[in-house]
Amino acid sequence: MRPNEIVEALRRAVAAAPDDVILRLHLAEQLLLAGDRTAATVEVATVIAADPGNERARALMTRALTADEPSPPAGRAPAPDPDAAVPIEPTDAGSTEFDWSAAEEQVGSGVADPLFGADSADAPAGGTAPAGSPADRFRIEPPDITLADVGGMQTVKDRLYAAFLAPMRNPELRARYAKSLRGGLLLYGPPGCGKTFIARALAGELGARFMSIGITDILDSFFGASERNMHEAFLVARREAPCVLFFDEVDALGARRSQTTNSFTRTAVNQLLIELDGIDGANEGVFVLAATNQPWDVDPAMRRPGRLDRTVLVLPPDERARAAIFDYHLRDRPLSGVDVPALARESEGLSGADIALVCESAAEVALLDGVRTGVVRDITQKDLRNGLRQAHPSTGPWLDAARNIVLFGDDDGTYAELRAYLKKAKRL
Repeated sequence: MRPNEIVEALRRAVAAAPDDVILRLHLAEQLLLAGDRTAATVEVATVIAADPGNERARALMTRALTADEPSPPAGRAPAPDPDAAVPIEPTDAGSTEFDWSAAEEQVGSGVADPLFGADSADAPAGGTAPAGSPADRFRIEPPDITLADVGGMQTVKDRLYAAFLAPMRNPELRARYAKSLRGGLLLYGPPGCGKTFIARALAGELGARFMSIGITDILDSFFGASERNMHEAFLVARREAPCVLFFDEVDALGARRSQTTNSFTRTAVNQLLIELDGIDGANEGVFVLAATNQPWDVDPAMRRPGRLDRTVLVLPPDERARAAIFDYHLRDRPLSGVDVPALARESEGLSGADIALVCESAAEVALLDGVRTGVVRDITQKDLRNGLRQAHPSTGPWLDAARNIVLFGDDDGTYAELRAYLKKAKRL
């Protein structure tokens, strides 16, 4: 039986017995030998989704992601792609020879992707064919702010300095202590408290590129597409290193698999874990930051050492930080008699997003007055205080939910800092 016939026979057998793990892994091995690493990865991912601890499956995934498979023996050709067949013309001797010219025309020029083939962004996966290269689909930008633009939050800054800035700025000490330029950090806390702003400021402090990833950039209902998107996001970040790769609302991308019923979501989590491991040090110079309002919904495997192993609580801004936030949102607006320190004292409990809304409301009142009277006027302290009276802290519901987690959840010490804050705020 020819190799291609073996693969097709195994495909039929797997279709007849989709829960047979051994049979599916045997198919994946044959696909690797045939050079079809994309199809092999899909089969292995299916097994890992059902059995994350399967060592044979993880070993096969590692082979698919890293080492090149040996060339097929003489007379054995890679399994053809039924959706994009490359013509094979008979030679004078009657044997078959791969038509490289036709392949180049179909594939086009591009950067080889060890998992999804050459120029994977143009290759169809699961029925979709996104246009453009990975770099075109993921937004990469040089940030224009640094940690100096973040008011207050000294504890958060100290943690970032120890995790990222100190090793980056002291290469000799980094070499002496064998400290790698890689790592992951999870920012969590109430919504609207500046987690994304801090991540962007860290990139500016590092002199690194900034790449923000959301759920819509990754998740896809077509089988295998979410894993491909996750892999390509890390590929782009590695090419742009040093780079801060920021995952917003990571609880949606890395949700607890025990609470997930959708198979495509589970396999996306598996792929994220594989990428965070950075096989063979591939993540050197890639600083992974993630933000969430619900850290208790993040899969525990995400926080294993070597992944998102450091956690920073981003709390509602203190008085100094609130003053900086008022300054930031009022700096381009006409003001008259505004006392920012007084506003900072009177806004305790408000998040950064709440303060932005206060400033927006005050500007709106002044604008409407100008429309009604025909006289343009500045924003005053009275306008801002009226905005403060109408504002209600948006962090309250989150703090109530956090209190329940601290009191009744399985707290292994992860939320010790949160517990201390809730006691200080008299919520425990």
